[in-house]
Amino acid sequence: MSGKRKPAGLKLVTWNINSVRLRIGLVARLAAELEPDVVCLQETKVEDKDFPHRGIAEIGFRHRLVRGTKGYNGVAILSRFPLEPLESRDWCGRADARHLAARLRFGGTPVTVHNFYVPAGGDIPDPKRNDKFAHKLAFLDEMAAWSKSGTNRGEPTVLVGDLNVAPLPSDVWSHKALLKVVSHTPVEVARLARVLEGRPWADAVRHFVPESERLYTWWSYRARDWEASDRGRRLDHVWVTPHLVPRLGAAFVLRGARSWPQPSDHVPVIVTLARQ
Repeated sequence: MSGKRKPAGLKLVTWNINSVRLRIGLVARLAAELEPDVVCLQETKVEDKDFPHRGIAEIGFRHRLVRGTKGYNGVAILSRFPLEPLESRDWCGRADARHLAARLRFGGTPVTVHNFYVPAGGDIPDPKRNDKFAHKLAFLDEMAAWSKSGTNRGEPTVLVGDLNVAPLPSDVWSHKALLKVVSHTPVEVARLARVLEGRPWADAVRHFVPESERLYTWWSYRARDWEASDRGRRLDHVWVTPHLVPRLGAAFVLRGARSWPQPSDHVPVIVTLARQ
């Protein structure tokens, strides 16, 4: 684990689970070992009617919001606190289940949570040659406009998810080698920076982990030994509005989850917020 810890209040996790039905046992393990209050999942890969509500409830998450499609994408918010659904948008005119929003209360304080799954963007970092990359850039542009618009600006808000961009040189195993690789290209990094600056948001993990320290949340399945090669990227993020910065209690990456049986290629990112 990376980062420092203080007394916990709300413990929130974001995790690209890469199929919630296939890896519901890993969600159970996460719940047992870390006892999170809220878990935001991406890439659930299941239609809403087939979401494993019963199994998730048995794990301890009585409150759930889901948006899914068959076999790909999909987001979910699992909570031990009641959830009030908020408007979940369709980005770039596509109903592809990449955003879910809710309001929850802990300690009497309402907190808004936005859960995002930004398009990966394919392999070629050229929007003219690669429609997937063009979609990713358009998605980030819409996010930047939304972030700047001031919607619910006065509410303490958390933005989490697989944003599929590693913005800092220390967020990738080799800054030089990945400058032309989708997820770390300058054009993506610049667009993500506009999203971050729009509200503005604070990077909750880097609030505790210095920018000089290498930190990853994703390792490719292609590596024979992911831990030995350690060619990772930090694609999964937790951001908070200025209202919540003084309440940040801890942030860390559960790196060891990459070695769990049948793992996702992403690992959980955990942030705690103190009660007011």
